[in-house]
Amino acid sequence: MIQTDTARKALATFFLAGIALLLLAPIILTVTNSLMTEQEISTNYGAIGQIGSDSGLFVNLKLLPDWVSWEQYAKVLVDTPQFLLMFWNSVLLVVPIIAGQVAVASLAAYAFAKLKFRGRDKLFLVYLMTMLMPFQVTLVPNYIIADRLGLMNSQAAIILPGIFAAFGVFLLRQFMLHIPYTYMEAAKIDGAGQLRIFFTIVMPLVKPALAALVVLLFADNWNMVEQPLIFLQDAFKQPLSVYLSRINGEALGVAFAASVLYMTPMVLLFLYAEPHFIEGVQLSGVKG
Repeated sequence: MIQTDTARKALATFFLAGIALLLLAPIILTVTNSLMTEQEISTNYGAIGQIGSDSGLFVNLKLLPDWVSWEQYAKVLVDTPQFLLMFWNSVLLVVPIIAGQVAVASLAAYAFAKLKFRGRDKLFLVYLMTMLMPFQVTLVPNYIIADRLGLMNSQAAIILPGIFAAFGVFLLRQFMLHIPYTYMEAAKIDGAGQLRIFFTIVMPLVKPALAALVVLLFADNWNMVEQPLIFLQDAFKQPLSVYLSRINGEALGVAFAASVLYMTPMVLLFLYAEPHFIEGVQLSGVKG
């Protein structure tokens, strides 16, 4: 019986390890290929988009470079000033959205979770229905409102809808429901008001949920493409995600290096906030 359990665990471990390697393969290939020279990349991927007469489409998915070269990173960081410009455009879009939604969502979630008022649950259900709407449904109203307010071709046309999105309210409310009412009742006995309870009791307890919210918001908004293409006609105001989508097959080396630099902030943020992120997602009841 013990041997059977051990064999099952070993089989499950190998199976999960295989899935993990399969999921990590594109990232590993991107990182290793970004360290190849332009000549080596052309040799391995030069036939993309071309049908050979003998062997058809040929792509050599090479894991390790013949020798490590930083040529592609030099092209991205030195010879392509547009990359750095769009990188900071992404930062100027993502940071205000995260900061604004954390502030708005935490206050709204506290009201929906801990304040008792008439029609609270029904109002939250109506508010939550906006999460069920596809992006294309809300795109047209957002476009009309931004156009009438004169916000077209400005970052505010993207930042303002992002700040008032419903997802942050939902996640934080689910986490705040786990906070016992006795904490707030004890604070009220000591003379604390709602704002003091919110900032000194509730907010310190929801740090894991805040970490999870920041990671999820960063991943969502760092990768946005549709909104900048629609609301930002000026190419110099568009984020880095749009730049990557426009790199053609003739600049694969630049694409590999730019992709590595592009995903580095997301990876570092996730590794830093991983413990709080997992706890926040588990306690809030959000399924990935």
